[in-house]
Amino acid sequence: MFKPLAIATAALGLLAAPVQADETEEMTRGEAELAKLLEGRVAGEPRDCIRTIGSRNINQIDGTALTYRDGNTIWVNYTRNPESIDESEVMVIKRFSATSLCRTDQIELVSRTGGFLSGVIFLDEFIPYAKVDAEG
Repeated sequence: MFKPLAIATAALGLLAAPVQADETEEMTRGEAELAKLLEGRVAGEPRDCIRTIGSRNINQIDGTALTYRDGNTIWVNYTRNPESIDESEVMVIKRFSATSLCRTDQIELVSRTGGFLSGVIFLDEFIPYAKVDAEG
């Protein structure tokens, strides 16, 4: 004869057991692109703002991050909503400073084809990645 409490407890135990998954999940195309860009570089101290001078562009990596190159440093902002980053959309950046880009600045995404607002990106800290000195 089955005991309902024993069966329910056993079933609950099976549900709570961790599922064995492939621990080497595949990277998305954007994650792979960023990993290649940052190869041989080490992360530095994050900052709330970075200087953006001249006509250097902020690049979008789909569903992953925004990047900005300044000399030998690549600044990465993973944003608070990386899933909204879409290379096919135009970024309209509303800055609070003419020479800096800060985590408080507003970024709207506009459709290239329709010209309508299609999303918003919320910035986070900017992380500098510099090349590792080969001499150590």
